[in-house]
Amino acid sequence: MLEENARELLKKYGQEHILASYNHLDEAGKEKLTNQIMSIDFQKVKELYEQTKVRPTTGEDKIEPMKYKSAASLSAVEKEKLVELGERVIKENQYAVVMVAGGQGTRLGHNGPKGTFDIGLASHKSLFELFCDQLKKARDTYGVVIPWYIMTSRENNDDTVRFFEEHDYFGYREGVKFFFKQGEFPMVDTEGKLVIGEDYLVKEAADGHGGIFEAMVNNGVLRDMQERGIQWIFTCAVDNPLAHLADPLLVGYAISEQVRVASVSIVKNSPEERVGVFCRRNGRPSVIEYTEISEDMAKAVDENGEFLYGEAHIMMNLFNINVINEIAKEKLPYHSAFKKCNYLSESGEMVVAEKPNAYKFETFIFDAFVRLEDMGILRYQREECFAPVKNAEGSDSPETARKLYEAYYNL
Repeated sequence: MLEENARELLKKYGQEHILASYNHLDEAGKEKLTNQIMSIDFQKVKELYEQTKVRPTTGEDKIEPMKYKSAASLSAVEKEKLVELGERVIKENQYAVVMVAGGQGTRLGHNGPKGTFDIGLASHKSLFELFCDQLKKARDTYGVVIPWYIMTSRENNDDTVRFFEEHDYFGYREGVKFFFKQGEFPMVDTEGKLVIGEDYLVKEAADGHGGIFEAMVNNGVLRDMQERGIQWIFTCAVDNPLAHLADPLLVGYAISEQVRVASVSIVKNSPEERVGVFCRRNGRPSVIEYTEISEDMAKAVDENGEFLYGEAHIMMNLFNINVINEIAKEKLPYHSAFKKCNYLSESGEMVVAEKPNAYKFETFIFDAFVRLEDMGILRYQREECFAPVKNAEGSDSPETARKLYEAYYNL
């Protein structure tokens, strides 16, 4: 009966090609494929595919600059007060870290989870170990073990856990609380057809860093934090070794501003830099993607010559625990990305993609901001907190990240 329902569903949405792989599977595989089909929101898949044909714009939304506070402008007294506020939270075991680490190091030529990548330091420490070093230093400084939760993906979870076990958790075993997987969403080709993977199942891709809220709830992370008395949660990406995992200034700033969310920003280095920037959208805090912003808006400056839309979002966000549950109740909007994707043809042959050929759909953490009345933005200098490792060479590469890391830590 379930199989017949699945067939009817595929026929309704023009996805019957999926059943070409059905006869290649054993009984367990057939059941798994059938269950997968029944779990897919085909109407949402269809809607998202149609959206790929339309270039994203701000439409009729009212976009305005957003106020921020520059950390460099704080007086010594102001800074001391904010740091004291933040340190109190950390010392009272009310602070935790959640890291987005679901990606592979494919673009870096690395075979494994991105967090296991060595950026070329003399120590040859991986990204994960560099973050462990930070947390161990915080442990020594504040006398508490900051809980660390790591969001992986189906693709890299086992390898990530194995890596930590092989290295005895880099001396921070008591702090690593959870490895939990982010959600996934089916991929489609340029004709809107679901892609079949080498396992004869519908190919799904991780649903982006915006899936962190739902994944925290579904995997018991939020419940664990609540039982521990956690109040503030810092989130960041694994590919930025200069992200500060225990920053009392950011925590103190959020408390002093009486906001439930605060983010670190840096100034765009040029109007053309491909980063999302903070703004107010219809009066609400938001981030506008570089694909949405007009050339005039990107170049606009204020009376001091600073970009009106120049505060870049760099995936360093602090959330009060009470807001996580609220955000997780409703799915964030999906964005599409055109990617290379190997797939099985209907004849059962593996096709290796040489150029982008399929759409993946992902959610972004900053789309949660528009659900807030207000939030805080704390501007740091780029060299203090941002050394992304995204490309094999050139900008945002291991070489640039290594130089920034060595300069910051005087290595």
